[in-house]
Amino acid sequence: MPQSLRLLGIGGIGIIRMSGEDCFKVLDKIFKPRNKQDITDINGYTIKYGYILDDKENIIDEVLVSYFKSPKSYTTENMCEINSHGGNVIMKKILELCLKNGAELAEPGEFTKRAFLNGRIDLLQAESVIDVINAKSEKEAKTGIKQLEGELSKKIKEIKQEILDVMVNIEVVLDYPEYDVEEVTYSEIQSMLASVQNKLEKLERSFDSGKILKEGIKTAIIGKPNAGKSSLLNAILKEERAIVTEFEGTTRDTIEEFVNINGIPLKLIDTAGIRKTEDEIEKIGIRKSREIADSADLIISIFDSSKELTEEDLEILDIIKNKKAIIILNKVDLKSVINEDDERLKNVCFNIIKMSALNKIGIDSLYNKITELFDLNEINLDNEIVITNVRHKNLISKAIKNVEKTKEAIQNDMPIDIIAIFIKDILEDLGNITGEIVSENIINEIFSKFCLGK
Repeated sequence: MPQSLRLLGIGGIGIIRMSGEDCFKVLDKIFKPRNKQDITDINGYTIKYGYILDDKENIIDEVLVSYFKSPKSYTTENMCEINSHGGNVIMKKILELCLKNGAELAEPGEFTKRAFLNGRIDLLQAESVIDVINAKSEKEAKTGIKQLEGELSKKIKEIKQEILDVMVNIEVVLDYPEYDVEEVTYSEIQSMLASVQNKLEKLERSFDSGKILKEGIKTAIIGKPNAGKSSLLNAILKEERAIVTEFEGTTRDTIEEFVNINGIPLKLIDTAGIRKTEDEIEKIGIRKSREIADSADLIISIFDSSKELTEEDLEILDIIKNKKAIIILNKVDLKSVINEDDERLKNVCFNIIKMSALNKIGIDSLYNKITELFDLNEINLDNEIVITNVRHKNLISKAIKNVEKTKEAIQNDMPIDIIAIFIKDILEDLGNITGEIVSENIINEIFSKFCLGK
């Protein structure tokens, strides 16, 4: 059955897409082109001008309709896209006409799912579609495009082929045991496993960069109450996102925002002020602050430079010890009591910046320091394949473990048929990445995360 979709929102142009064997039949019932042609005479990749008409032949809208004929379409099926004016009333009416004449509403990600099920793209490429849509930085978008073009798929298939080339000889040994080729086969297996493990580990290591590109650098802003955490968050976001008052303990829960600094994606988390308190709600917030700091990629610890360091400040310094951190001496517009030469600070962290978050003094110094700590220009997307999807990373890690199990089996002089089982497990892990071997539940879960219309 054809599928139809409407995206809510007002714009200059709205698009309703249909895909399926009968989509042109549905279109023919509601669309009157200026120059009428039989569908068999219309070429694919063609746009027709005309009108959408209701049952009584009243004009609903003036439209352009794009035709894509099977198999040369996004889904490999017959497809058409009605480009109408983008008002909700018009689009709703056209959608209702499509449904009334035989179309059905599409599920999230259904068009890409059909492209996958029909073999135009593999599962890895399908997942990259949503990565491109959700990209929060230029580098993340570039990574998504590379995967959409099949760069990672080619690498996985290359590794699989390397394994399969050896599996041919293993099958010979298993099928024709009378031939004395087992010793040669063991040597080939060990060489193949070393090569495959090296390639898989390189992909696995790339996830550290890929995770930052996709999820952003998890950045915790910590400090005592009223040190200026919320003012700093507002200064970075350039809006009054957090409440700022002279009263301590205003922030009791975390505030999360995403921001792009010099091309570096940051997931900023403003935490509750760390101090001793009897307030049970505030205690929960402080405990959460510590947990976030422990798991953060970067900690920005902020101190009131107009006051002496307290026991609570020293406790915060202890939290950031041995972690990637930046110390901010805030409120430099007031008379400073502590400065960047304080040994208690320098013994913990050399990244010390003086600023006034409220007056946005020193904000550029903070940006420069973050850029220095996380130089994403070192990630060469032109020559490197970067893993950004945790599902792919987990399957690659699993494949590496199965490589190690296979090597261990060889060292323990296990028979060739047992070794073959371990090697097939590696192939299965890689097949799960590209979708050659994957359950329906996983497919449904992946496409449920897509937006409507893709």
